[in-house]
Amino acid sequence: MATPPWIRRTAGVLLGTALTVGSPVTLAEIGDVLETPARETKLADENLLTDLERAGDRLVAVGERGHIIYSDDQGETWRQAEVPVQVTLTGVDFPNATKGWAVGHGGVILHSPDGGESWEKQLDGWEAVEKLAASLEEKIARMKEQIEEAPEEEKADLEWDMEGVQITLENLKADQALGPWKPFLDVAFQNATTGFAIGAYGFVFRTTDGGETWQDWSSNVPNPDGFHLNGLAELTGGALLMVGEAGTMYRSTDEGESWESVQSPYTGSWFHVIATGNVNEAIAFGLRGNTFRTTDMGRSWTAVTDTSDSTLNNGVVNGDGRITLVGNGGAVLVSTNDGESFRPIFRDDREGVLDAEPVSDTEMLLIGEGGVKRTDLKGRNL
Repeated sequence: MATPPWIRRTAGVLLGTALTVGSPVTLAEIGDVLETPARETKLADENLLTDLERAGDRLVAVGERGHIIYSDDQGETWRQAEVPVQVTLTGVDFPNATKGWAVGHGGVILHSPDGGESWEKQLDGWEAVEKLAASLEEKIARMKEQIEEAPEEEKADLEWDMEGVQITLENLKADQALGPWKPFLDVAFQNATTGFAIGAYGFVFRTTDGGETWQDWSSNVPNPDGFHLNGLAELTGGALLMVGEAGTMYRSTDEGESWESVQSPYTGSWFHVIATGNVNEAIAFGLRGNTFRTTDMGRSWTAVTDTSDSTLNNGVVNGDGRITLVGNGGAVLVSTNDGESFRPIFRDDREGVLDAEPVSDTEMLLIGEGGVKRTDLKGRNL
């Protein structure tokens, strides 16, 4: 049987479009992996890892089959965390040294209260879809009241808008038969209580109580086509930028309460956005190496033209201001001038790199298809 298109589309986000899926996933299998703890393995640091984050002085990485590993010696050795699911995890964030969140396939959101040693499930796709359906039903009810009170000449437009929401709800209910297959693709917390999980088909969820409750926030983002949302960053100065497929970009200047569309300089897919550390500055990047830099919260963008044509997946800013972007084909791009230009380097193994983290003045960790690699600051193995 051919792999369903929605599975191919979801899996491809992990490495730009580099990953493929060998066999289809059934509803029963999705349910099983959401209820089955990750297996302990000595090879967790050698298998696919998708995101890397600091929890104070500790390093925490997430990856396939629910693997979460952590290191207290700057990546020299790793231990595997206790994780209640076996789905591929795609993002992790720690706003402080103890509290962290991870997200992934099956609409799962995990929380750690102890710096990444143990994890508990706060949300999965079953509950997420129910919350989304409830939000759409409430929106339709409000729109009906608005139509009743509107002047006659405005009713037709309002009814047209409501019909679009009704179609979205009908499609969502049809999708429920497939189970909790929609993945979250990134997670970002502004502090220990407030954060966002974003993902495929316009998924946006928000918490303001440390994840005790998660609210569907999708209707606050003007994304009527339900494009994938791949990356979210908080800029120095407080603004939030979110990016996704088909050139989608959104900005919030009120801590995520509301979002507005940003005029994108590129119509292809963005896979992430990172803050440079300077006020209102960010770098967005994605498919085929397209990279743009803003110094005004996304109001204007300047193309960075020397980044190669490899799809870029993530990036990190060193304490000294050095910026590193990483991507497919072993791409490691380094900038020492706030992202105005980069020097592309390609690792000999050509394995996809999904994230990076400096561990000293001369060394860096890369994670991706080959697990954890210790390198110099140019991405060469040590």
